[in-house]
Amino acid sequence: MAPIGSRAAGFPARKSSGPRPPIVARHAELYLREYGWAENFEGLCAQIVADFASKYDPKRERCWIAEMDGRNVGSVFLVKDSEKVARLRLLLVDPAARGRGLGTRLTDECIRFARQCGYRSITLCTHKVLTVARHTYERAGFRLTSSEKRKSFGKNVVSEHWDLRL
Repeated sequence: MAPIGSRAAGFPARKSSGPRPPIVARHAELYLREYGWAENFEGLCAQIVADFASKYDPKRERCWIAEMDGRNVGSVFLVKDSEKVARLRLLLVDPAARGRGLGTRLTDECIRFARQCGYRSITLCTHKVLTVARHTYERAGFRLTSSEKRKSFGKNVVSEHWDLRL
């Protein structure tokens, strides 16, 4: 098996053969299978990717795509939330690449780039059930700032907001 590589990309990172960008499709498939998330989850992912594509600022925003054996096995976005705050979005590691520190590497790339851009902090939203991602964020220095029980994606969830001062 080849080592995992990653690349920073504008959008699209790789042309899709169909109407669903691969990042959106993979999120929808995995989260449905692993967490039962349906309803508007795919639409939310598609909107995040569409917003990135339509508002892309190459000096302050990035999408990283990790590859293994020529296929995408992970991705993450860092987008401008304000002049001082970046937002980490859509961190995903494919099951084929889990356990290799890829989520940490993608998160670290976001932090490094945010510092390089002069952001003062990074914010993100996640869910309590995403324990591996939460652990990755905590190890990187993010702190849980708020949480809220709600119904999203057809499930009762606990939505969380995490922040990192740079």
